[in-house]
Amino acid sequence: MAYLLGVDTGGTYTDAVVIDEAADRVIASAKSLTTRPDLALGVGRAIDAAIAEAGVAPSQIAMVSLSTTLATNALVEGQGGRVALVFIGFDEKELNRAGLMEALHGDPVIRLSGGHSHSGSEVVPLNLEALEEALRGLPKGITGFAVAASFATRNPAHEVAAREVIRRVTGKPVTCSHELSSALGGPKRALTAVLNARLIGLIARLIQACEDHLRQIGVDARLMVVRGDGALVSAALAREKPIETILSGPAASIAGASWLTGEADALVSDIGGTTTDICLLRDGRPAIDPQGARVGPYRTMVEAVAMRTWGLGGDSEVHLTAGLEGNLRLGPKRVMPISLLARDHPQVVHKALDLALATGLPSEDGGRFVVPVWNEMPEGLDAREEAIALRLAVGPLKLGDAVKSRMEGPALSRLVARGQVMMAGITPSDASHVLGRVDAWDAGAAEKALRLFSFRRKGSGDRVAESAEALAAKIIDQLTRQTVACLLEAAFAEDSRDWADPAGLADHPLTLAGLDRHQGVVSLSLNLGVPVIGLGASAPSYYGAVGERLNTRMILPEHAGVANAIGAVVGQVAMRASGTVTSPGPGIFVAHLGAGPQQFGGRDEAIAALTSELQADATARARAAGVEEIRIKAESEVREVEIEGQPMFIEATVRVTAQGRPRIAQSQ
Repeated sequence: MAYLLGVDTGGTYTDAVVIDEAADRVIASAKSLTTRPDLALGVGRAIDAAIAEAGVAPSQIAMVSLSTTLATNALVEGQGGRVALVFIGFDEKELNRAGLMEALHGDPVIRLSGGHSHSGSEVVPLNLEALEEALRGLPKGITGFAVAASFATRNPAHEVAAREVIRRVTGKPVTCSHELSSALGGPKRALTAVLNARLIGLIARLIQACEDHLRQIGVDARLMVVRGDGALVSAALAREKPIETILSGPAASIAGASWLTGEADALVSDIGGTTTDICLLRDGRPAIDPQGARVGPYRTMVEAVAMRTWGLGGDSEVHLTAGLEGNLRLGPKRVMPISLLARDHPQVVHKALDLALATGLPSEDGGRFVVPVWNEMPEGLDAREEAIALRLAVGPLKLGDAVKSRMEGPALSRLVARGQVMMAGITPSDASHVLGRVDAWDAGAAEKALRLFSFRRKGSGDRVAESAEALAAKIIDQLTRQTVACLLEAAFAEDSRDWADPAGLADHPLTLAGLDRHQGVVSLSLNLGVPVIGLGASAPSYYGAVGERLNTRMILPEHAGVANAIGAVVGQVAMRASGTVTSPGPGIFVAHLGAGPQQFGGRDEAIAALTSELQADATARARAAGVEEIRIKAESEVREVEIEGQPMFIEATVRVTAQGRPRIAQSQ
């Protein structure tokens, strides 16, 4: 018999499931805490527990598939490796488009003359000597490079040449923008390349951790990775293009929701530790976002499910808003729950909290802690960053002991942004421990931390809450309110009526009155027209109240907590390739091929040549991913305008998809 192993690594938990392929059912599932910086520990524990519960031999595992929210979380939280952008043939003002400067976070940019025209012809020669000189002058700590050249999708020669120099001089990974998208829009392609370069180390470590453990326990099966559109790709491709794994976890959860419930039309809401991801399921399938995946503030050129992602999860940071009311607000950043930190470092956490509580006053550092997440001291730190890192060499510290002055605050923020340290503070997970809904970590530490937070004063001068329990209830209520707002915004945005400002409507007084079923001179009632499928380990704890508030059916399927891992192994491989044909002059048609532009005398001849190359490329990649029975779908879109009654060719876009199920190895 053949068994399938699905693994999903999130910000807090790593899940694993074993599915009996013949019976088409889940026979085992397991969870383990995601372990940073050594991801192998959490991955290994989840895999071992699931295989042991299933009672199967590792040699019987026929396929392994991995999904993850790590890439999504990193972009939402502004984390990842430090990169350098090589920007070829663009004006400096182009850096301010598409959110590129924001995505760079102050990382270096090497601007070079060069690039190509719309037709693919060279505009200015590329100065490789200047590139080499600039590379040698970069600061330490760069983990990868992004290369973007003007009209590289028309001719990638300058990006390819720059890549070779960068690899020779630095030995670091390089991402070329033309390899991620065939669409025009240089700054947006550059943004996508920067984000890809920033994620390479993170995803490579996860894949390596999974591969190493599978090898150690005797699983000799192909490892696949879920892409953001729900398709499976080889682990090798995911290493090269980790940006394609953004929304991987949510895409897998959609597949898992459909498989678990059989629902055709529903809103799927998946709550994790860091984010809440919502997608509309129509006829059993999610839509693909035509504008490219949006994660946090970034709109990329990556094909992905039309998913809306909010920084709201079980580990969201709890804030006290300004004003007389002193309301609570959750997210968008994730922090380590105090109860989890105390489980691993009880003496540090309880001692600090006890000392703060003894004063009966709010803590100056908010009862927060700083946690190092490195195996070795990071390179390329400035003086203030290094001072904080040296203090953290002994392990987690309360914030006031890790940061000694306001001048060091920005340095700490930079360390957090690079994923080198984590903040720990109170979260909805801690509130759930205080209320007895969860008993996984240190509930006593959670109670102390919430009691300390409750000492804080609102603008009116009153305490935030009278007890830890009262504060915990407020935090859970706020999670319900924000989740309802997220679902309403998604519903208005996906509704067949073109509503303006879905976010504003979600919080409009009339909407809220409708949810309250207000009865007065005006009678109002509002509810969702489709059910909600709640996914995530904490969904059963939180989503009952969400369904009641939205006056809709809330579906909480069995195995909802491991839906991502289930979805990881029920998808198909889909390799896509696309390209364009342009016409620089009458009777001249240019197919923009991988080796560069090639001229043809006829439109159909150029389209046929491009289609043939794209089919060969997509087929080869699908076959390398283990697909034997490949289905090819080719589409061409021709743009023409009519001039004096005659059609004039503008451009043709060809898209090819090669798809199929990966080969399932049969156990001996």
